[in-house]
Amino acid sequence: MANKDLNRLKLLLVEKKKTGKWLAEQLGKDQTTISKWCTNCNQPDVESLIKISRLLQVELSDIIIVDNPEVKI
Repeated sequence: MANKDLNRLKLLLVEKKKTGKWLAEQLGKDQTTISKWCTNCNQPDVESLIKISRLLQVELSDIIIVDNPEVKI
């Protein structure tokens, strides 16, 4: 089974002109953790997603990728 991208974090950081280092500092996380989230190797937990959405001033639905159009976030 192929890896699927589940979040758009890397793209959102670029759009907002922010870095993984900045996000790591804001969340109190290691840069390695943020890098894994950005490359979709690991996924942030719900609490982290909420914090990220507030920091980047985006909706949760802007971060999460849903392949099924019937699923609403």
